[in-house]
Amino acid sequence: MTVFSRDFLLKIPKSDLHLHLDGSLRLKTLIELAQKDNIKLPAYTEEELKERVFKKQYKNLPEYLKGFDYTTAVMQSEKNIERIAYELAWDNINEGVRYIEVRFAPQQHCSKTMTPADSVRAAFRGLKKAQEEYNNSPEVKSGQEIEFHFGLILCAMRYFNKSTSLYYNHLIDTLQHAKEDEIASIASLELARIAVSLKEEKLPIVGFDLAGREDGYPAVDHWKAYQYVHEAFIRKTVHAGESYGPESIFQAITECHANRIGHGTFLFDTNLIKDKNVKNKKQYVEELANYLAGERVGVEVCLTSNLQTLPAIKSVKDHPVNKMMEMGLSLSICTDNRLISDTTLTDEFLLLTKNINLTRKQLRNIVVAGFKGSFFTPYASKHAFVKKVIDKYNQIETQYLK
Repeated sequence: MTVFSRDFLLKIPKSDLHLHLDGSLRLKTLIELAQKDNIKLPAYTEEELKERVFKKQYKNLPEYLKGFDYTTAVMQSEKNIERIAYELAWDNINEGVRYIEVRFAPQQHCSKTMTPADSVRAAFRGLKKAQEEYNNSPEVKSGQEIEFHFGLILCAMRYFNKSTSLYYNHLIDTLQHAKEDEIASIASLELARIAVSLKEEKLPIVGFDLAGREDGYPAVDHWKAYQYVHEAFIRKTVHAGESYGPESIFQAITECHANRIGHGTFLFDTNLIKDKNVKNKKQYVEELANYLAGERVGVEVCLTSNLQTLPAIKSVKDHPVNKMMEMGLSLSICTDNRLISDTTLTDEFLLLTKNINLTRKQLRNIVVAGFKGSFFTPYASKHAFVKKVIDKYNQIETQYLK
């Protein structure tokens, strides 16, 4: 059994493809911005907030999600979002992460002075500033370190209400006679239009996502939005199989053209299949998994987050990540929410390697698969970047693993 040290995992080049901006603030920054903007927090020290809100373990999903009430509250101005994005980029750079796809729901970050598109531009400025600082450093210029890149993924929401944000409040008030699913569809289609418009502005809008509660809020309600971005050559990912069964993943790839799946945790759970037309549930799951593997539909695996929010998964050994690897799925290891889950990408790789007996080749393949499965464009640049990643990984592996 190969033992992968924390220092080795810190040094290797990594990618994070499932990274929520509003779940990944520095705690110190959250406190500072809340005090500046007169936003009420349960406490104003890092120690107390870790005890009351941002915990190592949560009782349930609602408790986990409570932290977002405070993070989104301080993300209602361009200046704040730009700072948060800038710091997030540097937090990743400092632990060897060389490519990130930062996602958030712009329609949750809207005020009288900031549109959803403005919030995306602000995040871009922060990420770009950090990228330019690092890529112009002597280490990168000399070729000692490989450069840092990023993309942005815009998230539509499966469910929202009037208290979710000012944007959703106005939308619901305007569409008083529309059904709930119709309002959700209108909101996601408008976000799709925003995504395409920003892409035309040359912002790196690399993907479109659907997040939020799965049960009762199917992805098919957002078909128009996904079709719109699909026709504009924007890649697609969907939170699916996180808290619902294989059918949610099936719908993501058949109705939403998903190139990747967020979480996919219950991919193999036949007990969660509700469709009575599915007679052989085991065969259904096997064919679905084989399709994902064969078509290289990536799965964004978030171990700590799943352990914190899914009572059925008590340890990494209960997690389907091992079975996913056995079936040849393309996996990427991700943080989900660095603050809410109190984790880093190095922590996630350490958690994986301590609980799953990986060979050196298997670990290398998972790391490289993250870069290969990214939405980095154009392809020629991505291909050249992946080669640099592999060369750097091999160099560090030779140094640390004799």
